[in-house]
Amino acid sequence: MKHLLLLSLLFLAACGRGVPDQARIVVAGDSVMAWNRSAGASVADQLQARLGEPVGDVSLPLARVTGGAGPLNIPTQLQGITVSHVVLNGGANDLTSCECGRCSAILDRLISEDGTSGAIPALVADLRRRGSRVIWADYYTSPRYAGTACEPRYKVLESRLGRMAARDPGVTLADMDDVFRPDDLTLFASDKTHPSQKGSARIADLIAPLLTRR
Repeated sequence: MKHLLLLSLLFLAACGRGVPDQARIVVAGDSVMAWNRSAGASVADQLQARLGEPVGDVSLPLARVTGGAGPLNIPTQLQGITVSHVVLNGGANDLTSCECGRCSAILDRLISEDGTSGAIPALVADLRRRGSRVIWADYYTSPRYAGTACEPRYKVLESRLGRMAARDPGVTLADMDDVFRPDDLTLFASDKTHPSQKGSARIADLIAPLLTRR
C-alpha cells in the first residue's frame, strides 16, 4: 500500500506544472492547492486563466510544513524560488497527527500564539527576505470537519496566522471561509474535504485581486 502511495505521489510530482522562467507568481502548499490539477483546474491553473500570465505551481497532496520528504515539505517546495508573489497554504497535514482536541504542541510548532515564531513564520520570513510578497490562504471549513471537535484547531491556526500577517504589510491572509460554505456541497469534491473545480475557482477568485503588479 505504501509503495502504491509513493508511486501515486511521484506521478503527481511528474504532472506538476512547475515554475516557468517568466512566472512572477508561484503557488505552493498541499492538496487544497494541488486538487483538480489533472483536469487543468487547480488553483494555479485558474489563477493563470484569470490573470492571463504564467503561474508556477509546486504544491503537492500530503505536503506538510514540518516533516515530509522532498517536495512533500512545503519549505522545500520553495527552495531556490524567487518571485514577486508566493501563494501558499499548509498545516492541515501536520495537524492530522494529533487528536482533534490535543493539538497545542503541533500548533505551537507551526506558529506561536503571537504569530512571531514557529515553522510558518520562519518560512514566511525567508520568502520576504527573498523579496516575495506572501499570500497565505487560510483553510475553509469543510463538511467533514464542520461542527466537530476538529474544527477549533483550525480557528486557532487562523487567529495566529492573522497576527503574523498583521505585522508585515507584505504578508496577506486570504481567508477561504470568505468564499466557502460547508453546507454548499458543490464547492467540494466527493470526499467532502478537497475543493471541487468550482471550489478551486472560488479560491482563485479570492486570491487573484491580491496579485497586483508591484
